Amino acid sequence: MSVITIAAALLHDGAGRLLLVRKCGTLAFMQPGGKIEPGETPQAALLREIGEELGIQPDETSCRFLGKIEAPAANEPGHIVRADLFALLWPGPVSIAAEIEEALWVTPEEAQVLPLAPLTRDCVLPLYPLIS
Repeated sequence: MSVITIAAALLHDGAGRLLLVRKCGTLAFMQPGGKIEPGETPQAALLREIGEELGIQPDETSCRFLGKIEAPAANEPGHIVRADLFALLWPGPVSIAAEIEEALWVTPEEAQVLPLAPLTRDCVLPLYPLIS
């Protein structure tokens, strides 16, 4: 299986909600983030991607590394997504852009009824209690 290496954010508002996004033309909700470019650190990739996708510019110090996780890719059959996951507190508004079609602030319980990417469902949501 091919591996897609990304940086992703467990982006939360500090009030019990996390942000999930859905890319254009897809069904599954997932964490904001994206592919790491050559020569880019995972944290730099994450900050670049969420700036492009959500119009936010958090400080580097607001990202806390949670670990490396992996699961089958939601939108690319036969691929595995391997992510460097960061917790990121962002209580302000977001403005979707780039390839993002929808962004939702949800509680972990509300997330369970959404169509979720395997990485979000199996790896990210179980970590939410550790950051709240």
